[in-house]
Amino acid sequence: MEAKQTVYVNEFTNGVLDPSEKMVGPLKDGGHIVANTSPGCWGPMITPSLRGGHEVTKPVFVEGAEVGDAIAIRIKSIQVTSMATSSGNDRTLDGRFVGDPYIAVKCPGCGELYPETKIEGTGSEAIRCASCGEDVTPFEFTNGYTMAFDSNRTIGVTVDEAAAKYIAGEGREFMATPENSVQNPIVTFAPSDLVGTMARVRPFLGQLGTTPSRPFPDSHNAGDFGQFLIDAAHDYGMTKDQLEERTDGHMDINRVREGAVLICPVKVPGGGIYIGDMHAMQGDGEIAGHTADVSGIVNLQAKIIKGLTIDGPILLPVAEDLPYLAKPFTAKEKQAAERLAGLYGVAKLEQSLPVSFIGTGANLNEATDNGLERAADTLGLTVPEVKNRATITGSIEIGRNPGVITVTFLVPTHLLDELNLTDLITNHYEASGE
Repeated sequence: MEAKQTVYVNEFTNGVLDPSEKMVGPLKDGGHIVANTSPGCWGPMITPSLRGGHEVTKPVFVEGAEVGDAIAIRIKSIQVTSMATSSGNDRTLDGRFVGDPYIAVKCPGCGELYPETKIEGTGSEAIRCASCGEDVTPFEFTNGYTMAFDSNRTIGVTVDEAAAKYIAGEGREFMATPENSVQNPIVTFAPSDLVGTMARVRPFLGQLGTTPSRPFPDSHNAGDFGQFLIDAAHDYGMTKDQLEERTDGHMDINRVREGAVLICPVKVPGGGIYIGDMHAMQGDGEIAGHTADVSGIVNLQAKIIKGLTIDGPILLPVAEDLPYLAKPFTAKEKQAAERLAGLYGVAKLEQSLPVSFIGTGANLNEATDNGLERAADTLGLTVPEVKNRATITGSIEIGRNPGVITVTFLVPTHLLDELNLTDLITNHYEASGE
């Protein structure tokens, strides 16, 4: 099939990223992906037929992307389409899953695995097994809220019980759930523990990446949630070594937003770019475990970087999201540094650019070690040198608790030259005025 300049995606996986499944496309190198994404965590979490905890788009095949390359994904735009959503902190309900409530839901009534469901009324017991009628959802809120958005999608306000129930009655409409999405709308639960809370909308993608080289439940394609796959009893159990085949597409890093560039590893032919789990807003860490999941329209541009072999993603945040110490130097700062260097006989100052290396692991300490090691391996440095550079020219920032971080620092451009990244990063920050 001839590759296309623009690929439109409105189909979704069953919650599993499987490299053996047919991809959408192919997309021309440098082409655009336009996708209507479905909400992430909570809707799929109360939809037992989905086997991964999320509902992401079917992956897109990029023509010419080979194993060992990387793909730079420029986020051209993100637009929230949901009028309302619900979210909150969760707890699991025993007897309704096999080993993992995100992956293997079992009806407590008839015992069917991955049961189809129907919605009866509203509230936390509204999701019923289509076969026997039993309340089947494996999760409930410990503290939850329903949030409505203004017409410009710039502000959100949590609503009271009456408004939450009204929204619940037209769940798919208020959440603007895409036509091909099978998830149950989480607003059906109508939680209202927070009322009158205001929140700024700044959307980003909790899921953006490339397809791993073995089947992964989508929400577990990361080093923290992936721990639950090790020696698991369900169909997607794997060894600790096999977990290394992940691509860390599920990051929940709020800096993966409009204007940013995400560089992803290619671990299967064509790369297999997938998208999902759009959030209306989120503070660093996603400490509640979940945030405001929404539907939306995304426009991405994908460009292959030949021969750039990386283990996990590299992020080029928008300039205002950079840590203070990692921001590119101004002309005035460079002049002051040159004067100081002259006083001490330093012949030449480094030229540098900011880069964020993403690390994931079972906890934040392991994720930090992973990010440091990825940075060192990619750049040909030692971990101690990366630690020094991240301390004085950057920062370690939490993406998601318990185990996603970014290691951001100013990288010498001669190292970026060797990776064919200098022009990409320079153009990215020149375009933003830095």
